[in-house]
Amino acid sequence: MPAKSQAQQKAAGAALSAKRGETKKSDLKGASKSMYESMSEKQLEEFAETARKGLPEKVKPKT
Repeated sequence: MPAKSQAQQKAAGAALSAKRGETKKSDLKGASKSMYESMSEKQLEEFAETARKGLPEKVKPKT
C-alpha cells in the first residue's frame, strides 16, 4: 500500500532505517516509532518507496 502523504512516507523511511539497524530506535518519535513497532520491514518498504511527487504534505484525519 503506498503512502498517502509526504509526512507518512518520511515516517516510514525513518522507521525502516531503524528496523534495518541504520539508525537508533531511540531516535524515533511519533508516527515513525509507532510504525516501527507495528509494521514489518516489507510493509515499511512499500510505504517508504512511494514517490513524494504529487503527494500532499499532510492528510487531514477523517472525523
